[in-house]
Amino acid sequence: MKDNNTKNCQNDAQKKVDTIVTLNQCSPTQERESWTGRFDFLLSCVGFAVGLGNVWRFPYLCYKNGGGAFLIPYAICLVCGGVPVFFLEISLGQFMQQGGITAWSICPIFKGIGIGTTVVCFLLNIYYIIILAWALYFFGMSFTTLLPWSHCGNPWNTERCFNPFSDGNETALSVFNKTGMKAVDPAEEFWYNKVLQISGGIHEPGKLRWELVLCLLAVWIICYFCIWKGVKSTGKVVYFTATFPYVILFILLIRGATLDGAKDGIIYYLKPDFNKLLTAQVWIDAGTQIFFSYAIALGCMTALGSYNKFHNNCYKDAIIITCLNSCTSFFAGFVIFSVLGFMALEQGVHISQVAESGPGLAFIAYPKAITQMPVAPLWAVIFFFMIMLLGLDSQFVGVEGFVTAMVDTFPEYLHGGYRREAFIAAVAVLSFFLGLPMVSEGGLYLFYLWDYYAASGMTLLWFCFFECIAISWIYGANRFYDNIAMMIGFRIFPWIKICWLFLTPLMTGGIFLFSIISFKPLYIKNSFFTYEYPLWGQAIGLVFAIVSMIQIPIYVVYAFITTPGTLYERWVKLTTPVLKPHQLRQQDMPSHDYMPTHLPLITEKEPALLAYYKPADGVALRTTHVIN
Repeated sequence: MKDNNTKNCQNDAQKKVDTIVTLNQCSPTQERESWTGRFDFLLSCVGFAVGLGNVWRFPYLCYKNGGGAFLIPYAICLVCGGVPVFFLEISLGQFMQQGGITAWSICPIFKGIGIGTTVVCFLLNIYYIIILAWALYFFGMSFTTLLPWSHCGNPWNTERCFNPFSDGNETALSVFNKTGMKAVDPAEEFWYNKVLQISGGIHEPGKLRWELVLCLLAVWIICYFCIWKGVKSTGKVVYFTATFPYVILFILLIRGATLDGAKDGIIYYLKPDFNKLLTAQVWIDAGTQIFFSYAIALGCMTALGSYNKFHNNCYKDAIIITCLNSCTSFFAGFVIFSVLGFMALEQGVHISQVAESGPGLAFIAYPKAITQMPVAPLWAVIFFFMIMLLGLDSQFVGVEGFVTAMVDTFPEYLHGGYRREAFIAAVAVLSFFLGLPMVSEGGLYLFYLWDYYAASGMTLLWFCFFECIAISWIYGANRFYDNIAMMIGFRIFPWIKICWLFLTPLMTGGIFLFSIISFKPLYIKNSFFTYEYPLWGQAIGLVFAIVSMIQIPIYVVYAFITTPGTLYERWVKLTTPVLKPHQLRQQDMPSHDYMPTHLPLITEKEPALLAYYKPADGVALRTTHVIN
């Protein structure tokens, strides 16, 4: 009987090509695990999206691009791009009940989107965890009575070391001015000379920093045990890792607000400069910050959404998560700039001279400010613990997103029990070894290269553009809106559909093109050193970007070559979604002609579908071809 059904599937597949959908019902499927708690999905999305970029990138971009005026392009990009794409990804995962690759069976010709975003996710997981290794090292070094980066009396300090907070600093500074030697803060020397032991360039990888290797190993072990049991373990870990950073941020805000100079720092953070809005770079920064901080175009939100129940209200979840994400970024600015204002006052310099972004903020500027607080080691422990928590849930949810995509693509090999756990272990081990060059003496150069190209705003914009094109113009925005109504029980505001069709593709495409036109090769310049990458180094970085982006055109060409039929028949086949009966709209249910007799009937087992469409009881579905 089973052989006959299989033969029927194959025969029906040959009948016609004017299909509405392709039904994926010829082979049994394993029941998909789902979130066990009410807030598991919400906190997992918050934990992944709310990360280090909210703390060390948004505040810097805000002050750099006009203070409070920056909130205008940020809000526009959020409403026209960030929220629509974020909702698209989690609703796609929930509707298809599949990870980042197989979910694109909804538009098979664009399956390269899923492959490309999975590549980006894999590359991101390799380098992002390096930050956690650094934070763990600082965390361990904070358990002391005198922070090692607070003074110059250490073996790694040089004759250039100068502590602006120490007694007699004016005399010491005059000596530097007379000799022409550039003074270096002890926090900078601790970071570059002790932690990194930085080499002369990417061409000098040097030796491995074994302390950092052990820290990297430790955080990978922690990451593995956070997700080794699937979403059932992930959903419980995030109750702590996604919420406790807010407690620490609030504590740090109270401490920062009580410091001298905090008011000046916050004013500098928010003071609007509307002239900046006329600069194209401000809008590019706003757009790229939105797509990076919302963790979209990585396939992870699709994976997280796939573990929802089919009728979960993902619309409400998306609104909550996006509002919380942006509010966290704004709130973190007060935490950071209250302390930077204090540090500028203590050093007698303008705040622009102490404000930094990225690792420079987390491992130089803020630790430097902490040294001037009473009970400094306690505040250092609290701060670096927060950094680890912010990065940890982003890391292990990112790994979960990659694993979900691969398990759903190869379920016969990876699904279930020890095979999934073994695969997660293999991913962790491979990623650990691939990350080792970034904990060598030349590792910082490779880290910046990886960060600038592999998961850059340009790469994310590319995938966001094609996601909107695939869903709104190929699959159909109206059809997907109907699918969302099937899931949540009501029709959502049409603004998001307008964004999918017009505004988001125009915004992402425009910013992408302008980024290409105004592209500048990576160049490191800070108070400690400057470095220009060699041509071959830039080429490696471009490979990091292109290897993911090229998956879309490669898969389109591959699909057209390997699909039989005329060009028109191939196009129809490749733009026909692969759906299950419960995912069909009423208008997708054709007549009884060519009805495969083996397809299951819609019965009272699908009460939500019956409530929405009210089809006749026992009506079977028909399609012109069926796949295994």
